[in-house]
Amino acid sequence: MESERSGRTEDTAGRPAGDGRTDPATEAFVAHRNLLFTVAYEMLGSAADAEDVLQETWLRWAGVDLGTVRDRRAYLVRITTRQALGRLRTLGRRRESYVGPWLPEPLLTAPDVAEDVELADSVSMAMLLVLETLTPTERAVFVLREVFGLAYDEIAEAVERTPAAVRQVAHRARAHVAARRPRGAVSPAETRKALDAFRRATETGDLQGLLDVLAPDVVLVGDGGGVRQAVLRPVVGAGKVARLVVAGLGRITAAVSLRPAQVNGCPALVLRLDGAIDSVLAVRIDDGLVTGLYAVRNPEKLSHMREETALRR
Repeated sequence: MESERSGRTEDTAGRPAGDGRTDPATEAFVAHRNLLFTVAYEMLGSAADAEDVLQETWLRWAGVDLGTVRDRRAYLVRITTRQALGRLRTLGRRRESYVGPWLPEPLLTAPDVAEDVELADSVSMAMLLVLETLTPTERAVFVLREVFGLAYDEIAEAVERTPAAVRQVAHRARAHVAARRPRGAVSPAETRKALDAFRRATETGDLQGLLDVLAPDVVLVGDGGGVRQAVLRPVVGAGKVARLVVAGLGRITAAVSLRPAQVNGCPALVLRLDGAIDSVLAVRIDDGLVTGLYAVRNPEKLSHMREETALRR
């Protein structure tokens, strides 16, 4: 996408087509691009839609008189939030007709994301699913306040509410999330331990091994998007989930590999068939046991598993 500034053409990555220099607007956008993508992704759960929001943000930012902008970072976050809010309301209607359960788009992330514990928690599959239960405004306020630490008056400008109203929304959203998020902090080491046990049991067809690592009320959610075969309704219960996993992999005739990866800042598993990515399996861990299994098979959601995505706060 392109826009005209100062008589030359630039794209959203900030690469000028002319003399090799970038103007202040482009420099500011590029400097904060990873932050803006993270804001949009946490609000939408979709990398593809987050990229579209960034393009829309750039178009609006390119026309702004920078002389009137006191804080460029805050201004860019405000534009991004408003664009993401509009898209989130549209996505809600689109997801009503989605075939089967909808899961967030997984991202292959660098180790530095996992090192930022709060960021990793906020982009985890489990947390993004909790955020899906908020209203669009609640989600925006929660993300901007709890993840990015914006002041209430800044958030108020972004969501076009009064600071007092934003405080009320933030309180309501925090209580809503607290009641639904994982019951305790889980370290990456604990997650890896549970995932390793799950992987070993899966690869060997060890039904009892799976039952030992799955919580009694574990839930398996699959997202094939109507393109790939996946469970059309959540499967609940350790016995049902374990038997489904063992039977499903047992029917595969292709060369299968199940390998660990950092996905959305957390340990996860990537299933490859004949070397090609088939599924991404993220987990939710509570009290050392797997309480949630999230299998993304929709190929349209796997494009960001080929290279690492930079996330920033």
